[in-house]
Amino acid sequence: MTSRPLHAVLLPAAEGAPRLLEALAAALDGTGPALLPVDPRLPAARARALLQALRPATLETLEGTQRLDPGDSPGVAPGTAVVIATSGSTGEPKGVELSAAALHHSARASLDRIGARPGEGWLSCLPPSHISGLQVFVRSLLSGVPPVVLEKLTLPTRGGGPPGPPQYVSLVPTQVRHLLDQPGGRDALARFRAILLGGAAVPAGLRAEAAAAGARVITTYGMSETCGGCVYDGEPLDGVSAGIGPDGRIRLAGPVLFSGYRGRPDLTAAALEDGWFVTSDVGEVDASGRLAVRGRADGMINTGGEKVAADEVASVLEACPGVREAVVVGRPDPEWGEVVTAIVVPADPADPPGLDVLRGFARGRLPDYAAPRAVVVVPAVPLLASGKPDLQALRLLARQD
Repeated sequence: MTSRPLHAVLLPAAEGAPRLLEALAAALDGTGPALLPVDPRLPAARARALLQALRPATLETLEGTQRLDPGDSPGVAPGTAVVIATSGSTGEPKGVELSAAALHHSARASLDRIGARPGEGWLSCLPPSHISGLQVFVRSLLSGVPPVVLEKLTLPTRGGGPPGPPQYVSLVPTQVRHLLDQPGGRDALARFRAILLGGAAVPAGLRAEAAAAGARVITTYGMSETCGGCVYDGEPLDGVSAGIGPDGRIRLAGPVLFSGYRGRPDLTAAALEDGWFVTSDVGEVDASGRLAVRGRADGMINTGGEKVAADEVASVLEACPGVREAVVVGRPDPEWGEVVTAIVVPADPADPPGLDVLRGFARGRLPDYAAPRAVVVVPAVPLLASGKPDLQALRLLARQD
């Protein structure tokens, strides 16, 4: 079977959007090469490492298209339309191969679930090099309306609303938090017919605050390997199944699953088990099939022999008076193994909540061992380009006395 070439596109979000949309359409309908979108904001060294790891045949920038070493670029399977690079923040980047069928199924199921109609548009303010940003482009192709693209992760609120006519948007929690705190931002959120919110754990208080402002927020759960969000408000999209393995990890199955990791059959075999994708998250599925995500398996903190879900603790702390944002990580400790450490952005920088306040608030809602034993106050949570918390930077912060 003839393989398909892989074409990398490294273009500014707004200026390069028409070309990216054209290349994506050709990748999906099979008339063009498979597409590897690369974030132009990556440092040059990181971009080179990504290209070396994923080995595209060509690279397109604003200056033109450069042919790379064809002998060093194995093609992808004919059904593969897009390769999404994982962040690679803790190791070599992985290329998630997604078929046109999987991307189309995901986009159609998403549009059906939120009640979107043909001709309704999307606002794009997440990098299309990440699956959440790319899916905005796929949905736009199906809707027949090019997306309105913003360069920055945060939305401007000119005139109290989003620019142009988009009815839908996909955001991460940090963006929603920013808008809620921005003059006119609440009106901007309320003007969308639906807001897909994912990419990181969503504090219950944040969603409630957005809803109180009139926003229709739908929380999504998924990852690059599932074409992005495939569980909306705890309910799997049409055709998708969610289950829990014997190790407590969430497993997902259905037509949205990836085909494999580019050039890494070993990693593919480790991630797929009897048709299920084994995630890195732990959770529960109730009798009605609704999924509740507790947090990352590698985010479980082992303190004194007790297991603590970091995301669960952070969600509780974000409801504490005086806390604007909170992230929880484990800090190595010779006595406890790990110490539950809260990294907090205070609502008032001049009056941050102390450890006693945080522990007292958490104790009434969590087991005593889950209450934080250390706190680090920061002006902002460090983020990756995708808008997700930078766990590596957070763990370094947690080591501060």
